[in-house]
Amino acid sequence: MRVMHVMGGGDVGGAKTQIMNTVTGLARRNEVMLISFRAGPFADEARERGIDVRVIERHNPFRAARAMRDLVDQFRPDIIHCHGGRANLMGAMVRRTRHVPVLTTVHSDYKLDYLGNPLKQHTFGAANAVALRFLDFYQPVADRMARTLIERGFDPERIVKIYNGMEFHRPEGEFDRAQYLKEHYGAEIEDGDVLCGIAARLTAVKDIATTVRAFAAALHDAPQLRLFIAGEGEDEEMLKKLCAQLGVTDRVTFCGWVSPVEPFFRAMDINLLSSVSETFPYSILEGVCAGCATICSNVGGMPELIDTGENGYIFPVGDDKKLSEYMVRLANDAELRQTFAKALYEKASRDFSKDKMCERQEANYRHVLARFHRPKNERESIVICGAYGRGNAGDDAILEAIVQEMRALAPERTICVMSRRPQETRLTYRTGAVYTFNIFSILRRFRHAALYINGGGTLMQDVTSTRSIWYYCYTLRAAKKRGCKVMMYGCGIGPINRAGNRAMAAKTIDGSVDRITLRDENSKQELARMGVTRPDIRVSADPTIILNAAPYEVVSLAMEQSGIDPNGRYIGFGLRNWKGLDAALPAIAAAADYAYEKHGLTPVFVPIEFPSDLTPAERVGTLLHCPWYAVRTRQPIEVTIGILARMKTVVGIRLHSLMFSAGQGVPVVGMSYDIKVDSFLKYIGSSTCLQLREVREDELCAMIDKCLSGALDEEVRRNAKLLREREHENVHGAAILLGIQNKKEEAEE
Repeated sequence: MRVMHVMGGGDVGGAKTQIMNTVTGLARRNEVMLISFRAGPFADEARERGIDVRVIERHNPFRAARAMRDLVDQFRPDIIHCHGGRANLMGAMVRRTRHVPVLTTVHSDYKLDYLGNPLKQHTFGAANAVALRFLDFYQPVADRMARTLIERGFDPERIVKIYNGMEFHRPEGEFDRAQYLKEHYGAEIEDGDVLCGIAARLTAVKDIATTVRAFAAALHDAPQLRLFIAGEGEDEEMLKKLCAQLGVTDRVTFCGWVSPVEPFFRAMDINLLSSVSETFPYSILEGVCAGCATICSNVGGMPELIDTGENGYIFPVGDDKKLSEYMVRLANDAELRQTFAKALYEKASRDFSKDKMCERQEANYRHVLARFHRPKNERESIVICGAYGRGNAGDDAILEAIVQEMRALAPERTICVMSRRPQETRLTYRTGAVYTFNIFSILRRFRHAALYINGGGTLMQDVTSTRSIWYYCYTLRAAKKRGCKVMMYGCGIGPINRAGNRAMAAKTIDGSVDRITLRDENSKQELARMGVTRPDIRVSADPTIILNAAPYEVVSLAMEQSGIDPNGRYIGFGLRNWKGLDAALPAIAAAADYAYEKHGLTPVFVPIEFPSDLTPAERVGTLLHCPWYAVRTRQPIEVTIGILARMKTVVGIRLHSLMFSAGQGVPVVGMSYDIKVDSFLKYIGSSTCLQLREVREDELCAMIDKCLSGALDEEVRRNAKLLREREHENVHGAAILLGIQNKKEEAEE
């Protein structure tokens, strides 16, 4: 692969470190050319490392673009990769005349790049903001920056997050930090001093004033603290005056620009970052390598690296009180500093290495090239329709599962979701999205789509609404008419009670759908009764079965936020408001009390549709004599699954509370309000099911006993494995319709 990297300047800093790591790593297996618009130490170092560096020193942007076009013609790159505002501008100008994909790494928030300098903000910053809109693909280095780009209207399908990476190694040899600090910065330290260091440009965006204020406050409880500030910038004099005002001048050392930075961090005990905006700062990783404990502001990718209280501390931007608190805590606990430093090094070296960054980079290049060179008239996208964007965790989980499976199956294809809240869907799932009832936009999407997925759940029913079945039938017919392959994906069918609706649904499905995968046998029987025979019909499983629980620590934190001890023993309840619930409430409450008294299980109510499911939880809670909890904040799907996985058994009205639990190997008791609940429990061979309108205390308690006796353990494990195996039929069906079949699958067909 031939890759041309383009950067603006020759200075040093975190972004330049990332570029150097990228180009040197990629050069091992690819042909790499680096264009710099300024000579300097960076270009010189890259040449020394064997990189083909070309310097274009043209102040006129049109002449610079002409020179860059000449180099593009000579080198003939497969892809152009830009870094920074000037490079983005040149990339946008070259892109218009050369058929080469141009992507940019978004190293920082372009709206804050020149914070504190209005002239540059309204010139260089504005030019960069415009240029970005004309590039093809975007690489933020942290999830938060990806989210910011989507919020500003950038296409989620053209954004791929790639974390910064570096070569991790522990410094070797003896190191006398007292001598180093005295020789280089004239600072004398005493035994017992705890040194805090911050390495950054002294500019408004780095907000070092917050660090100084926090440090001054921390000295009252930790007088052994010292602060070393490494960097240069326009805020230097202001910061020195602030130190004088706060009376800490004798405890603060301004080091100027530090290079190399390794010995600086090696001399420090605590690495600080107080920026108002970052993406994934290298200064933090450099401190990690040197063995520093870390405290940083809640910016960029820091929450993805640091788990507060586990391997470091994160504080809110500008919160000098919280920063001061953390500084005192670490200053007074040497063992905690060592624990944090070791844990963070292990995580960073595992997940944020230079090699992993380059692997991800090469994979993204391949993805970009496949997307860019796809014929313009080729149908390539996948459109997904369902009951999405309404706040129901079950429906959200279905979408999450389908998106995961489609991306794994066909990563080069774009995905568009029909959603009630398209902006929220774009942010959550990083897909394209259109409003569910924007028919004209939907029809335009159909004209370019290869596959239309009527996605999961029981969409074909008229119990909740006749309008919904009409709508789904219309979209099926419209997609087929406009040339899409059409699939109903891991769905349920019925009940469809009205004769007219049954006839319409049968005609639509038989005439417009190519393949159907169903999540239970009852749905297959229902289609047979309706006379549907033309589509290829297979029984699979609900797509949500493939979803995994969030990491243990993440689930524990979510439980703690609702006052739930992560180490407790619990029985879970997944309730919803429905006809018959009122009569069942006393029995449900009595069973919860029974589980607490006999088995030592505290009831936990886990909402699937938030916040409406909290209402029946509160109603049961008023009848309970034992302690109880409810998950009171809306959680991501994987966290909800993780919470249910912590339960010893789950009693559910909500279908997806039962599905999530069964998929995690947790025994379940169903209280059925709809045939879909009966069908699922029958499908997995469960005998622990009651009709909601007939729930009795003794029967419910007996089923809880059965689930907790261990008699069902083997059955539960078998069912979880079976469901995951059967779910593959969903993906298999989509692969066939997209023409993606391996030899084994072709033989099976």
